[in-house]
Formats: sequence, structure tokens, C-alpha cells
Amino acid sequence: MARTTQERAVRTRESILRAAAEVLDEYGFAGASITKIAERAGATTGAMYFHFKSKEGLAQAVMNAQPDTIVPLLQSQGLQRLVDITLVWSRQLQEDALLRAAVRLAVEQGAFGMRDDTSYRTWMRIMTECLLDARDRGELLESTDPVEVAEFVVGACTGIQLYSQLVSGRADLPERTVAMWRYLLPGVAVPAVAERIELATDRASSV
Repeated sequence: MARTTQERAVRTRESILRAAAEVLDEYGFAGASITKIAERAGATTGAMYFHFKSKEGLAQAVMNAQPDTIVPLLQSQGLQRLVDITLVWSRQLQEDALLRAAVRLAVEQGAFGMRDDTSYRTWMRIMTECLLDARDRGELLESTDPVEVAEFVVGACTGIQLYSQLVSGRADLPERTVAMWRYLLPGVAVPAVAERIELATDRASSV
């Protein structure tokens, strides 16, 4: 009985998180009321407050769920894994409301009084781990600093998606992500590795 109750609670939390992401994606933080989110989730406001103490807490949970929409889809290792993170990210931003809402909140949070860099630091850690693995595999130039490159990629992806959203509604985001890597790879990877890294925009559906 206890296990069934726990599983039900997990499902309820996930449905609320997904519903919140959809509403936040559509209306932004200011327009996403607790009532709208509860209605979308098919849950009571009491259930929402049981799992999330406030709308700000719910927004933080959405922001920090970004890796869960990408990392489970990956199979590759080393430098290819880092590239694949960004390729899958560029495609998922077009298709996944949770990721879109998370990215929107992370960028706009200052406008509603939040200052939470957890999502950025999490991506920094994940990308640094990929680069450390790549270094152990002999894929990186000696001059490549894994932490600096990870920080650069996080910042570059943030800027690319904002620009792409403005000019094309993110329709060209995968192509812009590939272009970023075409310029970046020769500066961080040994030539043989840079040449074999797969950069096709449709790779996001096959990793």
C-alpha cells in the first residue's frame, strides 16, 4: 500500500511539473497562475502545494529539470557526448514544453525576482565531465581547459537559442548549433577527432 501511494505521488508530481511547464511556456511566469496550472494538471491546488511550496518553487523545479529532458537520450561518450547534448537540446527546444519553459525561466528569472544559477551550474558540471572524459581519451588539444570550454558552451548555447528564437522561432537552432561546433571543434580537439565528430542536424533523433 505504501509503495502504491508513493508511486501515485510521484506521478502526480510529474503531471503537475509537466502542466506547469506547458502553462509557463505559453504565458510566462507572470501569466502562469496556480489555478491555470492546477486545471491543466487535473489536480487540486492543495496537491500542488503539497509537492511545491510556491509558484517560485515550482518554477525552480521546472528550470532545474533541463538535464532530465536530454541526458537519458544520450548513448555517446567523450567529446561526441558533449556535442550530442547540444544537438539534442537544439531539437528538444522545438518539441518539449518542459525544456522550453525551463530555458525561458532561466533566462527571464530576474524579471520576477529570482536569481538561481543552478541550471547553468548543472550544465557546466555535466559538460565538464564530458570534456574530462574526452581528455582521458586523448581527444583534446593540450591547451584545452575542460572547465573553460564547458563554461563557454553553456554561454554560447544560451545566446544562440535567444537569437534563434528571435529570428526564426528556433526553427534554425539545430543548424546554428552545428555551425557553432564547426568553428569551435578545431580549437579544442585534436584534428583527427575534430574530423570524425558527427554534426548532422538529424543526429538528435539517433543518439
